[in-house]
Amino acid sequence: MNDPIVSSKLPSGKVDLSVQIDAELLEQISHLTNDPSKVIEVAVRQWLSGSRRDDEVTRTVYRNPPVPPKGEWND
Repeated sequence: MNDPIVSSKLPSGKVDLSVQIDAELLEQISHLTNDPSKVIEVAVRQWLSGSRRDDEVTRTVYRNPPVPPKGEWND
């Protein structure tokens, strides 16, 4: 695996980092914000902390329970 290139430290305590990213992915991120580095930083922080969003987009859809075979209904 190639090590990322660290070019300089910024005054804010952050490090300027060079990474390669798929152009299509960058285009999708650019639709969200003008600062893709912030989106990537937040995503990495959430991934490292193990936090998950629990909303309608991320919930697993459970199917309706199966219908019992004929004769097993609670009539």
